[in-house]
Amino acid sequence: MNSNKIISQENKLTKKDFGRVFWRSFTVEGSMNYERMEALGFLFSITPILKKIYKDDVIKLKEAMHRHLAAFNMTVAPSPFIMGITIAMEELAKKDKSFNVSSINAVKVSLMGPLSGIGDTFFWGIFRVLACAMAIGFAKQGNFLAPFILLFVYNIPNFLTRWYGLKLGYNNGSQLLENMEKSGKTKLFTFCAGIVGVASIGCMVALWLPMTCPLQFDISGTTVKIQKYLNEILPKMLPMAVTLGIFTCIRRNIKIYKIILVLVIVGFVLGVFNILK
Repeated sequence: MNSNKIISQENKLTKKDFGRVFWRSFTVEGSMNYERMEALGFLFSITPILKKIYKDDVIKLKEAMHRHLAAFNMTVAPSPFIMGITIAMEELAKKDKSFNVSSINAVKVSLMGPLSGIGDTFFWGIFRVLACAMAIGFAKQGNFLAPFILLFVYNIPNFLTRWYGLKLGYNNGSQLLENMEKSGKTKLFTFCAGIVGVASIGCMVALWLPMTCPLQFDISGTTVKIQKYLNEILPKMLPMAVTLGIFTCIRRNIKIYKIILVLVIVGFVLGVFNILK
């Protein structure tokens, strides 16, 4: 197979370029952190193609790289599908000066949740369990093939999903985006994607920040529980308030380490006095 086959005539993207994205996609979780999740790994994966798309415009290249430092988190196997769509959108952004670049991250965020649900179901709920079950069966018989069975059964669908997901995302994503651009539905889709993204973040906050207030008082023989009244006003009010407070601090360019330090100190004090848990 010719690795130098031209995939995109306009930016001279070759099959080899997409191969580099494919192999780099295995490093998505290599720099996983709680500030930007898998963003650095995502950016590292598509950097070779970004450099070719914006090879004549260093400023636009920097803007594109900064754009993809936004928080990104999903099941890693289907992530190349989003990489393919992202590459197609970056090409459109280079071609069309009026293209709304904020729609790129909006699309990424809107696809993270649905694809993660599918990816978790298949890769963590089916392929992993199947691979382990088969490997254990061989291992109990003392067969040396057991670890290889585990690796092959799990990684064959993993590799296929990554490679064909990347191709499908780029080829169909590009065509879909062009059709949407011509029909004027891009703005509508971006708006809807933004709503889905905000809803996804809200769900993540509610699930990942189980913060409650255990304070209670006795008034005239009646026990008043603060958390009960908070739930009646707005469930998960405390996690939302903390999240919005941190977001406000970040928007005001307060250093991340300072925010973390304040959270640790405040959390310790409130925990000691049993105000929050």
